[in-house]
Amino acid sequence: MAFSAATPTASPSTTHALNASSFRFEAKFSLSCLFPVSSLRISSPHLASRCRPPASVSQRGKSAHIGFWACSQVGATGSNPLLKNLYNFQDSCWRFLRPHTIRGTALGSVALVVRALIENPALIDWWLIFKALYGLIALICGNGYIVGINQIYDVGIDKVNKPYLPIAAGDLSVQSAWLLVLFFASAGLLIVAFNFGPFISSLYCLGLLLGTLYSVPPFRLKRYPVAAFLIIATVRGFLLNFGVYYATRAALGLSFNWSSPVSFITAFVTLFALVIAITKDLPDVEGDRQFQISTFATKLGVRNIALLGIGLLLANYASAIFVALFMPQAFRRSVMISAHGIFALGLILQAWVLEQAKYTKDAILQFYRFIWNLFYAEYLIFPLI
Repeated sequence: MAFSAATPTASPSTTHALNASSFRFEAKFSLSCLFPVSSLRISSPHLASRCRPPASVSQRGKSAHIGFWACSQVGATGSNPLLKNLYNFQDSCWRFLRPHTIRGTALGSVALVVRALIENPALIDWWLIFKALYGLIALICGNGYIVGINQIYDVGIDKVNKPYLPIAAGDLSVQSAWLLVLFFASAGLLIVAFNFGPFISSLYCLGLLLGTLYSVPPFRLKRYPVAAFLIIATVRGFLLNFGVYYATRAALGLSFNWSSPVSFITAFVTLFALVIAITKDLPDVEGDRQFQISTFATKLGVRNIALLGIGLLLANYASAIFVALFMPQAFRRSVMISAHGIFALGLILQAWVLEQAKYTKDAILQFYRFIWNLFYAEYLIFPLI
């Protein structure tokens, strides 16, 4: 009883004031956690998209989940500005490299090296893995130079067609972009010169030169449709496949000799690169017309060029099946026929989806991504054919 009497008791008015104060504090804290994104100034749409809560959040308990997510994001980025700046720069560099082109380059080079080793298993030296890695790094550097120099001179067009690219979005300065492309070119040239000899070095320089002529004034050959797609087909088709296979055989101590599978993949991918070259402009018609860039898509129309690309790829797949049927001694017929038949059916289905969507920009982008996926798939099956 004495303890109870000594314990202070709050009056109703005091209790109400404390509860109100507590509510104001909790509400202020909750709101600051729930809606921190609105107070952040995020210049890049790409980064701003990362500040949205996950779309998979269910309606039940949504507020609590978003509040926790937002608070963790603010804590992660605001606690260390240096780490935040490094992350943003890394993200910009990765987008600057155009990852979908890197995947094609990496898959192509790995597939050709594996094929050369399969053809000559007795000559495999595991120390050559390091040389292969040097070659892959050099190819990625060359790829980075070509796509980077194109972005530097296409800032105005990219602000219309590809506003998510780092220079167009304002996430990477032109000066930083120049430093990156000069680094890529010099690093790639040094790696090739010290590891692969004069012939491969000359092929590498040719690739860089063609990439420069494609983008840089006064040449800017991308303005001319035929020259543009011939450059892309040459670099991504012939030079990559021939150069990697030649370098691999040289590293194994062998003279160059075309094998049937390598001849096939070089011809197949060169035509495929031609299709990529003519369809890559399909989503960019608006900006190309605004900046007076002449492409097949601006001249002949999006639908016609899409159908042309589909027709060329179907012819490519038909030729692969034909080769497998009439040269069974050179290829694994079961793999060649079944894989290319499946790819062709997938392409036909995607063409139907594009037609049903009336060639909207989103549908065209999905179609273009599908073409790249088919490109990757060809290299994935190449060691098995």
